[in-house]
Amino acid sequence: MTNDSKTLPDFTPTASIQWDSSWPELAKKDDRDHLFSHIENRFGIPEALFDDYLLFSTKRSWLLMKRSLQIETASHLKVSKVGLRAFKKIGNFVKPTTRFIQTFGRFATKAKLQINMPQLQTLLGGGEIPVDLKLDNGYVVLAVGENRVLGLGFLINGKIRSQLPKKEIRSAMLDMELDTCRRSRF
Repeated sequence: MTNDSKTLPDFTPTASIQWDSSWPELAKKDDRDHLFSHIENRFGIPEALFDDYLLFSTKRSWLLMKRSLQIETASHLKVSKVGLRAFKKIGNFVKPTTRFIQTFGRFATKAKLQINMPQLQTLLGGGEIPVDLKLDNGYVVLAVGENRVLGLGFLINGKIRSQLPKKEIRSAMLDMELDTCRRSRF
């Protein structure tokens, strides 16, 4: 059930679009510039790619939602979740989420590493893989196969550690193995 905020006394519209107060706050321009310039500098994903997206902020995360004509129509509705969680605050650091990287990582031109199945298995087993990348320590987009973006790894002192959610990746590995088996039959 949805309710119009004008009929509920405990919800107040906010911002220039009359957002219901259940919506998260639109991110400040400084936050938006900082987050997307970091994504461009680290991963080579163009900042302009996000021009057609709204960025909302909560205490510990930022949410991304495609702009559309329907947003203003929906702005008066009470919501429980909005958009794709794109970044989360971990201590003093901001980490792109797995979903964000799986969605936009294909546009990465830097800090991207193609790994093979044995390397993936090492990472999922809790191990590290040695790499010779000319990068500062930090997050790296991990891809396998034909540019299939899995998520992030963390580069520290020439070694990559997994930041991949094991449950999701195990499922993806099974899918890849099935694809490989199907292709080898023909």
